Amino acid sequence: MIASFPGLHDDLAQDCLAWTSRSDYPSLSCLNKSLMPWEAFDPSRKRWMRLPRMPCDECFSCADKESLAVGTQLLVFGREYTGLAIWMYNLLTRSWSRCTPMNLSRCLFASGSSGEIAIVAGGCDKDGQVLKSAELYNSEAGRWETLPDMNLARRLSSGFFMDGKFYVIGGVSSQRDSITCGEEYNLETRTWRRILAMYPGGTSASQSPPLVAVVNNQLYAADQLTNVVKKYDKANNTWNIVKQLPVRADSSNGWGLAFKACGDRLLVVGGHRGLRGEVILLHSWCPERGDDSADWEVLSVKERAGVFVYNCAIMGC
Repeated sequence: MIASFPGLHDDLAQDCLAWTSRSDYPSLSCLNKSLMPWEAFDPSRKRWMRLPRMPCDECFSCADKESLAVGTQLLVFGREYTGLAIWMYNLLTRSWSRCTPMNLSRCLFASGSSGEIAIVAGGCDKDGQVLKSAELYNSEAGRWETLPDMNLARRLSSGFFMDGKFYVIGGVSSQRDSITCGEEYNLETRTWRRILAMYPGGTSASQSPPLVAVVNNQLYAADQLTNVVKKYDKANNTWNIVKQLPVRADSSNGWGLAFKACGDRLLVVGGHRGLRGEVILLHSWCPERGDDSADWEVLSVKERAGVFVYNCAIMGC
């Protein structure tokens, strides 16, 4: 994540950071729009709530982060001065604390949650080595368990639960080659199964991980190149176009846009520049009602929030 200072382009902002002492980073972070605290949106009450500030160091604040909601916890993964770290927000206590580290710390991994458990797979270790290992996190026990390795090492992939199993699709290998096959993990047999051509378009190293969401055990994807929503046909291992996206995903190769499932709805969270300045829009659509021509519903407009969604996680749906 590049620091963003009001009135300065990114390249000038980087020059400022290069000539600034690390001891001044906390002061500069007050000017950085990209370091705003986490905010939560309640779709039933249609209101925003600001979470307490994370008590992390300046390195974690400025670095790229990944997020995952599991049970009543929000896990935020990033890098501190001392190495990779995880901070946890507890929805019940409304407070931040350090989370138990993974057995093998990683970044750029695939992840998904189901109830009180989550699985992370692949990614890169602290030395940049692409991984095929996986771990399961139990939020009630606060413990990580090492799982059997995937068949392929991959990073920049996406994960999700569907029909009681965990899947990983997309990503690139250690040679930066695009990976088109998927992998299915059976929690009962503790085995991985490759699914050829499950994500035929693949993922380039410049693209975001696949934007995918599961509604009622049906898999949907937001195509970063064509700006459409596709539905996965399990029986034929194919994808079919069902709807246009309400915002463009191709402008930044899928980065800065969130595509999530909440209950029986798909959510698209993205930025827009208009007469009211830069805003974040929350769009919603129910795909299982059978009306593909229905418009996306705008649930909320978050003003003065920029146009780039850095992290997004769904909890409690």
